[in-house]
Amino acid sequence: MVDTPGTGFEDIDLLRAGDGVTVSEIDAWFVREVLPLEAILMQFLRRNSRNKSDVADLCQEVYMRVYETARERLPERAKPFVFATARNLLVDRVKHEQVVSIETVADLDTLNIAIDEPGPDRVVMARDTLRRLQAALERLPQRCREAVVMRKIEGLSRPEIALRMGITEHTVNRHLTDGMCLLADLVYGEAVEPRSNL
Repeated sequence: MVDTPGTGFEDIDLLRAGDGVTVSEIDAWFVREVLPLEAILMQFLRRNSRNKSDVADLCQEVYMRVYETARERLPERAKPFVFATARNLLVDRVKHEQVVSIETVADLDTLNIAIDEPGPDRVVMARDTLRRLQAALERLPQRCREAVVMRKIEGLSRPEIALRMGITEHTVNRHLTDGMCLLADLVYGEAVEPRSNL
């Protein structure tokens, strides 16, 4: 059972709600129409609430909303109104839980938490792969190495590489193809000799 909100006035019969209903009439309506729904309301809230420990608090908040609305105007049918209020309250709670405050995001930034930062094992593996790649790059024939570095590291286009190296684009393509194949073989451990016409 719930206590209805008090007004602090001695003579509550003189107070009128929005449509001319006195506070005592609202109290009587609340006790007669709303409170008998408590068992099924609690069942509804338990079934639909994410946090089962908040069911009693949710029920009280439904009562508060219903009573406040009744002060403006008495609903024609109490049961649909109470359950619509309960549903709206649950929806409001879900929406509120999904909102991430700016303060929370700011706090994460101050903690220097990198969500996508790789773990130490991946860092070690990446460094090892980079060392092997650098060693393999140094083992490439000079012209292949130059073409691969300009294309893959400096990001130059094939025509720009051809201009810098003083060779045709076709030759640049051949250097890049041979260089990348040799790099893959050297990095992944297969011993392959470069083609003789380099």
